[in-house]
Amino acid sequence: MVNTLQNTFDSIIFDLDGTLWDSTQNVVYAWQAAINEVDFLNVEMTQEKVRSITGMAYNVIFDMLFPELDPVQRNEVMELCAKHEMAFLQKNGGILYPGLQDTLTYLSKKYKLFIVSNCQNGYIELFLEFSQFGNYFMGHQCYGTKGNPKAENIKDIVNDYNLQAPVYIGDTLGDYNSATKAGLPFIFANYGFGKVNNGQVGTINSLTELCNLL
Repeated sequence: MVNTLQNTFDSIIFDLDGTLWDSTQNVVYAWQAAINEVDFLNVEMTQEKVRSITGMAYNVIFDMLFPELDPVQRNEVMELCAKHEMAFLQKNGGILYPGLQDTLTYLSKKYKLFIVSNCQNGYIELFLEFSQFGNYFMGHQCYGTKGNPKAENIKDIVNDYNLQAPVYIGDTLGDYNSATKAGLPFIFANYGFGKVNNGQVGTINSLTELCNLL
């Protein structure tokens, strides 16, 4: 694995959950509150369950979690979870990974920074408001905006901002596959929720390692 990728890229596109912050415990609280509102589900939501589906498109998450529900019921649960999630995170946020602000300060002086996530519409804006780090990022895109898969949203950012040498940073195999489909090299955030064994151009065990790698 290379020790440095300096002077290789002109821009960085970040995944959000498991890469910049961890909101899973508060998502558990929010989703459990939503589930408790319906009379056709009796399940306990856990952080392990939430982490296992983090990074998937928002609609796919509920297909995976509740395959026994019919489409109408599943959609009802999804909408309730989305509502509670946004309300709860608006108030409580998530856990920012250590060194995030210092890392963004360093990187933003050298690169154009973006976020692409498979989250619902408004979630990235919530993160930016909670963290107060919106000034570091030039733009963002998510599944909830157009209903497109992550690879297409990555391509949109690349095309919309005329990026010449971007790299994607994420923490799951799904992130790697999406970056690859979009034609971008991938840096694996090994401290997140997933595992990528090969194919990445770099691996970091903490956000602050980006300051040496890039």
